[in-house]
Amino acid sequence: MVGKFVLNNNKCKSNYSKISHKSNRIFKALVVVFIFLCCMSSISAQSTFPQGSAEGTTELSNSVGRVDIPLVDLSVRQPETNSEVAFSVQVLLLLTVLTLAPSILILCTTFLRFSIVLNFVKTALSLQSVPSTTVLNGIALFMTLFVMWPTFTTVYNEAYKPLSDGELGITEAVQAAESPIRVFMYGQMADNTDYIKTFMSIADMPKPQTLADVPTYILIPSYILHELTIAFKIGVLLYIPFIVIDMVVASILMSMGMIMLPPVQISMPFKLMLFVLVDGWGLLTQQLFTSIIK
Repeated sequence: MVGKFVLNNNKCKSNYSKISHKSNRIFKALVVVFIFLCCMSSISAQSTFPQGSAEGTTELSNSVGRVDIPLVDLSVRQPETNSEVAFSVQVLLLLTVLTLAPSILILCTTFLRFSIVLNFVKTALSLQSVPSTTVLNGIALFMTLFVMWPTFTTVYNEAYKPLSDGELGITEAVQAAESPIRVFMYGQMADNTDYIKTFMSIADMPKPQTLADVPTYILIPSYILHELTIAFKIGVLLYIPFIVIDMVVASILMSMGMIMLPPVQISMPFKLMLFVLVDGWGLLTQQLFTSIIK
């Protein structure tokens, strides 16, 4: 009996401790709510502006108009006339040309020559990460814009502006935009038309007499191969002085018995000093522009 009484007494104590613990938590929560309500009441009491401050209002003035957001609605329906079908095909072709715009910008302009030559210079100087490929491509891009700006201006004045004014259709605008670019590409290959003759013979077409006799699908690959050839020729000429420096440094190191020392690591500072002293970037840019702008 005594044991049962002790056990019941312990249970009562544990239940009492649990109840007291819960009551303490409820009391603390009530205290926090009371303090929060007091703070809110004091804030609402002090919400008025101090004396001497400017009065304001939350209402909009009548002079302020509402912002009109246009509704964009795209509807698909069956064409009613043949002109609508032709217009849909023209829009599809125009979107296709826009997706090929980066390739056209790279391959049908001077960007190809500039990027290859700049990468040749980086390799010849034994530079690994400086300047980065992104920087070199950016330099080549802006140099291309500088050289091609007259051609782009002609395309804008003869193709884009008349198209936006409604004076030309999409087909006529594409032909007008194609003409200045064809003239530029053919002008770069005026001294060497071997690639054009090669592609014309492969296509089993007669020998062209003028630019009008050369289709665009033959002119573009001919221009790409021509630019690759010119760029590699310039790269080889740039490589020769730096190769001489590498050979001189390697021979000196071998004569001194320093076989384990990499010659490139020693020759790179000398190549950089030579390139900076002769103003290599200025000379390179000037010669590239001279080779294009005739």
